[in-house]
This record gives sequence, structure tokens and C-alpha cells, in this order.
Amino acid sequence: MTVSTRTNLVLPVTSLPLQLLTVVVGSALLTVSAKIQVPFWPVPMTLQVMAVLGLAAALGWRLGAATVALYLAEGAFGLPVFAGTPEKGIGLAYMMGPTGGYLAGFLLAALLVGTFAERGLVRRPVALFFLMLAGLAAIYAPGLIWLAQFTGWEKSVTLGFMPFIAGDLLKVAVIALAFPALRGLQHLFTGTRRDR
Repeated sequence: MTVSTRTNLVLPVTSLPLQLLTVVVGSALLTVSAKIQVPFWPVPMTLQVMAVLGLAAALGWRLGAATVALYLAEGAFGLPVFAGTPEKGIGLAYMMGPTGGYLAGFLLAALLVGTFAERGLVRRPVALFFLMLAGLAAIYAPGLIWLAQFTGWEKSVTLGFMPFIAGDLLKVAVIALAFPALRGLQHLFTGTRRDR
């Protein structure tokens, strides 16, 4: 039995109840990833970018974007799902603050990465690495533009890009190396093989 190039899921999600459960569990994973801080230089890093990009690659654009949209909706309704909440505020006030552009970028990245993942770009580490870089750019672009409204352009790069890019590139590399291996496990457990 051959798996289509559009089957990019680590675990296929076909029924509507399972899709809904996947979106809810994915949004919970995003919350957990925002709260975890990993020691890194020059600043501690969360795993949120990795979770957004990894979920989009695993679920495709529809479920990936739905997962991020639910996460953002939870935050808009005042649940403390974002990094730094509730200490730095909650709800729409937090989302309209300096980091709001990055949150919007999460949704853009999920749409971008998910769309190209469905076209088979999760199958090779090099292609996946460049896809993850594009997803990273989709997060940083609106993030820095929005942050510049508060700090000015030069400071937005100094505060919102330079301290985080090394950690985010490491996350992208981990996804690019790990995801094809996870796909291999999928085929091992399901008894299918990948298209050549």
C-alpha cells in the first residue's frame, strides 16, 4: 500500500471528532510550549515557535491554522495561554501589546507551512528546513513590524530579533531532522511505505 504525497500527518486525522480533538489538544500543546522556558543564550527560549511550525507540518494548513486560531481565541477571551501571562496582562490588551505581531505571525506561519507540507515538503530534511525558515520569516515579519510601532525599527530588531534568532534556528534544525524520522515511524507502525 502506498501513501500519497499529500499524507503528511504523523498520525492521520480523518474523522470530524478526531479532527476537533486534535485541534483542542494542539492548542493545549501550544499553551504548554509557551510556558516552558529552556535555558539558552542570550535569553531563555520557549518552545512555542517549534510547536507552531511542527503542528503545521504535521497537520497541514486546515488543522494547523485551526489549532493556532483556537489558541489565539483562548487568549483573546482572557485565558492565560500566552508566554508571560497573566503576569504581563491577558486578553485583547495583551494581544495588542508589543508581542501581538508575533501572535498574528503564528497564524500566517501555520497557513504557509501547512500548505507546503501538504505538497510533500516534509519528506526531506533540507526541503523541510527551508520551509521552516519561511515559516519563521512569517512569524518575525509581522512581529517586528508591530513591535516597531512601540520601540522604533532599530530597537525592534535589537529587542525582538537578535536575542531570539539563534534559538529559533536551532528549533528549525531540530524539526527538519526529527520530522522525517517521525514519518518513518508512522510507516513502520502502519505497515505502509512512502512514495519514492
